[in-house]
Amino acid sequence: MSILPSWTVSLRTRLAQMAEELTRSLHGWQGSDLVITPEQCGYTGELATSFIQKAIDTAAVKGGGTVLLSRGDYVSGTLVLRSGIRLEVADGSRLLGSPHLTDYPEHIARRRTVQDTNMGMHQSLIFAEGCENVSICGHGEINGQGHHFPGEETAHGTPGRPFLMRFLDCSNVHIKDITLKDAACWMQNYLHCENLLMEDIHVENQANYNNDGIDIDGCRNVIVRRCEVSSGDDALCFKGASQMNGENILVEDSLFLSSCNAIKFGTDSQGDFRNVLIRNCTVGGVSEEMRRIKHADSDSAFSWEAVDGGNVENIWVHHIHIVRAMSPFFLRLEKRGRVKPEDPVPPLSTMRHILFEDIDGEENGPRGSYFIGIPEKAIEEIALKNIHLHQRTSLKPVLSETDIPEMYGVYPDAHMIDDMGDAPAYGLWARHVHGLYLDHYEVLPTGSDLRPALVVETDVQ
Repeated sequence: MSILPSWTVSLRTRLAQMAEELTRSLHGWQGSDLVITPEQCGYTGELATSFIQKAIDTAAVKGGGTVLLSRGDYVSGTLVLRSGIRLEVADGSRLLGSPHLTDYPEHIARRRTVQDTNMGMHQSLIFAEGCENVSICGHGEINGQGHHFPGEETAHGTPGRPFLMRFLDCSNVHIKDITLKDAACWMQNYLHCENLLMEDIHVENQANYNNDGIDIDGCRNVIVRRCEVSSGDDALCFKGASQMNGENILVEDSLFLSSCNAIKFGTDSQGDFRNVLIRNCTVGGVSEEMRRIKHADSDSAFSWEAVDGGNVENIWVHHIHIVRAMSPFFLRLEKRGRVKPEDPVPPLSTMRHILFEDIDGEENGPRGSYFIGIPEKAIEEIALKNIHLHQRTSLKPVLSETDIPEMYGVYPDAHMIDDMGDAPAYGLWARHVHGLYLDHYEVLPTGSDLRPALVVETDVQ
């Protein structure tokens, strides 16, 4: 008999219904019968930016249509999408980002976000703002040639390294079939979009630093389906820098591999994350054959971070395979409170009603999983059922609960205590958690580990 609380039953029902409704309603923009090519606009082989842009603008004036790239490689700077545009890169063709930063003019968002304020990220290969019915598709490749752009692995190193794609305040966005490679920074950023469908895309992003695979910020009604992502930073990251809520999200049948976090909520968490179903996925560290500039293990498979006033609630994750993750699960609630300079300090976040079940994995650890709140605000109502993980044995000094401070202001990631040693438990260490339910939670080290499997500093059932 399950020992899980009643809220898990209603959570499963609500989120299964949400997934059914999203599947019925999101089909993506297919475009009109109109097809325009850069060649029809005068392109003969030089820098393609103006010719592709002319094709986009011409199709938009005519009510929308497909801009088709089908004759090999097209080198381009920034392209600005319009409503009703379907950009198709055909099989055997590539859209290549120009290696010259001067080909990427800044596009300052009309509605300023925390991200814009703190990171100064205003350049991209493909840019869309306030558009509806847009699509990027085809069996070809879009390559940012990110190795041409120097940068550092810090927020201060991001200006001057363009996104591959950035969509702001758009609706009915469809990304399908395309291969996306080697952005100079984040691969794709969807900020405050509605009705976002991503399916059957392949992402490789390890040519530079801050190489996220997919960043979805404050979006509602989202499907990520049958996608393969291998990234040098977060593979699939949900953010709240837009200060809008991210809600009604389905992620399924996909592969997310990362040298950082495979699937993450945060670090920017100024908006809420709620009503999320993640199922039938493999997540963890990048494989050796795909590794380029970083280690193969991921920092964490799942990282939920509520530190800037936004709430994380109503999340169901099931039928997952975790591989090569230093920490399979990392939950952190804190009071960093990062906002725009003119905004007031936000209230404390809430993290509650999160269910992980039917999850297995190997080659993980040795760090173990952490659930960490703060004395002022506990993580609430977390349930794990049918978890069976194999992980490596720790070789670091073992920390006791008293060795670890509350860590206010520390960047919230699973490596936050690495410099001190390893957590008090090899399976799960929980601090300031109210309502933690474990039903067949099993972690098997490869050898003898001096730590206990479980250390909980508050209530556990």
